[in-house]
Amino acid sequence: MAPAASSSGRMPALLVLLAAVALGGEALSLDYYDERCPQAEAAVTAAVRQAIAKDRTVPAGLLRLHFHDCFVRGCDGSVLLDSTGNVTAEKDGPPNASLHAFYVIDNAKQAVEAICPGVVSCADILALAARDAVALSGGPSWVVRVGRRDGRVSLANETSTLPGPAASFEQLKQAFHARGLSTKDLVVLSGGHTLGFAHCSSFQSRIQRGGVDPALSPSFAASLRRACPANNTARAAGSALDSTSTAFDNAYYRMLQSGRGLLSSDEALLTHPKTRAFVALYAASQQAFFRDFAKSMLRMSELNGGAEMRTNCRRPN
Repeated sequence: MAPAASSSGRMPALLVLLAAVALGGEALSLDYYDERCPQAEAAVTAAVRQAIAKDRTVPAGLLRLHFHDCFVRGCDGSVLLDSTGNVTAEKDGPPNASLHAFYVIDNAKQAVEAICPGVVSCADILALAARDAVALSGGPSWVVRVGRRDGRVSLANETSTLPGPAASFEQLKQAFHARGLSTKDLVVLSGGHTLGFAHCSSFQSRIQRGGVDPALSPSFAASLRRACPANNTARAAGSALDSTSTAFDNAYYRMLQSGRGLLSSDEALLTHPKTRAFVALYAASQQAFFRDFAKSMLRMSELNGGAEMRTNCRRPN
């Protein structure tokens, strides 16, 4: 889900940062807002539902926002912070250039603040919105443990640790393991690519430089070359990540098996026996994919960090 391959040279520092993240912050719970703001989840769901009714790309945007938030400093809402005069924030780092749907979180925050001012964190709103985005697109739902704090630090240069569209299996595995996530989690969470769109730059190397990637189906490669010709100048050009890009389903895995995986990082899941077996399982059983996706999302969303409850998701208090 992320757009810049991780660098092995940065991993020791990343491990230290993530160890601090995992140990920091209060424990999450299912009843954190039961007395403080019992209507919080309903307000978030209403904001997400309203946005999806107007724009079917919103679910993919919210899911990707949550991934990119959790994979840098833990799930602390730091991806939501705006850059300032002397600090370039995560959202303006190169891997995050195409992130969108920030306004949905702003709207949800505004709705929640009107009910319970200063109580619900932006990080919790993002975790809840990502869950709702999946469920409202036909996917599974799950109960989100809450009580996250919002981070005060957001640095564009830290986004270089995000695994990207050209990442190899080893790079992907290293990135996930550094965050306490398993190889199975890697395959399951990659299934989030069932929603959304990728620009030509994310897969151009597979269809142009030195010929077509032999792992691609010839007909699929031909369709990608038509969408992204060598002299393409259209900034919006690209391809859906799977054949049902606004429905959360297991089509991503079936496409991967038939040579129609869009990104090199998708194809990487077929290069190792263990991950290839999980791809086969989820291609055959949408029920298994939905069950395991909910579990993996819960594990990822509990990478805890942060220090405050922001009143505005775009800036620290």
